[in-house]
Amino acid sequence: MNANNNEATALRRESRLVGRSSDEEPGAKTMIFSQNEIPTQLVSNRSSDFRNRFFPLTTTDSWNDWKWQLRNSITSIDELKKIMKLSEKEIMAINNLKGRLPMRITPYFASLIYNTGFSHPLRRNVIPVVEELLHTRTEQSDPLHENSYSPVKGIVHRYPDRVLFTVTQVCSNYCRYCTRSHSVGKLDKLGRSDYEKAFNYIADHKEVRDVLISGGDPLTLTDEALDYILYNIRKIEHVEIIRIGTRIPVVLPQRITDNLTGILKKYHPLFISLHFSHPAEITPECAEACTKLADNGFPLGSQTVLLKGINDNVPVMKDLMHKLLKIRVRPYYLYQCDLIPGSGHFRTTVRKGLEIIKGLRGYTSGYAIPTFVIDAPGGGGKIPLLPDYVVEHNNERIILRNYKGVLCEYPEK
Repeated sequence: MNANNNEATALRRESRLVGRSSDEEPGAKTMIFSQNEIPTQLVSNRSSDFRNRFFPLTTTDSWNDWKWQLRNSITSIDELKKIMKLSEKEIMAINNLKGRLPMRITPYFASLIYNTGFSHPLRRNVIPVVEELLHTRTEQSDPLHENSYSPVKGIVHRYPDRVLFTVTQVCSNYCRYCTRSHSVGKLDKLGRSDYEKAFNYIADHKEVRDVLISGGDPLTLTDEALDYILYNIRKIEHVEIIRIGTRIPVVLPQRITDNLTGILKKYHPLFISLHFSHPAEITPECAEACTKLADNGFPLGSQTVLLKGINDNVPVMKDLMHKLLKIRVRPYYLYQCDLIPGSGHFRTTVRKGLEIIKGLRGYTSGYAIPTFVIDAPGGGGKIPLLPDYVVEHNNERIILRNYKGVLCEYPEK
């Protein structure tokens, strides 16, 4: 115990020009850092330059330690100003976040945005702007009505054969368009009794064959906590598959350690749903993390939110999908942005999403084309959308228009 305290004290004494998480930050006191190995991982030239400039006394081992990354996350305007110039819109928004989705950026992700322009897509992902403070009448704090489908704390049972299990409200980075911005980053965390009630609910509902572990981000939990959660779900006989929804390989790739993958693969079949928004997120570190997960047998899928000015055109989306396949991540969903408060500056028209799918279909391999969906407001569930390829359909035939606009006929008899 003394050795652990000494290590923690030593890490706190490292030179840190930015990024000290305060005790007041939501989740700051809820993280218990295990003493697992700090793996040997690559550090790109970009990350090295950033670390040498802003964390000059920090070792490579510390930089590659996911616990160090979380402890040094940037959570205040003063910390952020030390590494980058902020716009007036950003300053006003950050100064008015009280009671809203907090700001949190890992040093790793900060290395991707510290020298960018105000409109850079990765920067817009994590730094608030004043438009976030503007709400429209169609926006709701819980647009999918997840609270209405929550029989016990942490469980959302909206579909017949599967449940969502939000095991934490903490993320390593907070995306400004987050569907659960009404709850993530808050101090309302699950205790052991809440976990046990959730396990019991799943065990009592034999129709549940699929459990999606989400949050917050589950991989911000310790290895021990994840092992506890997965063990208790896997021992329920009618649960066939377990999924984990995470953005960790994108914003904190150092978290994907050998110890973590060793724990996760005890609970196969285990699927991992990742979240990418732009091809610039696929760095050498991110690619290495995804490769490690794929090598350990985890099917990887990507869920992308369609975002105005970030990925709302065919070339960017095609580039993202191609780069995902190269790191063995299968494009899964393209989401229309949910109607959360302050999301108007992120939302495109539905027509724009259909235009992008039309621009992909036939012009690239089918594996590179996600399913475009609207997660219907009010808890209606995911509804897939396709461009209009059907010209005529009756009892005799169906006439279709292909990706080049050529009409093709298929008989119904």
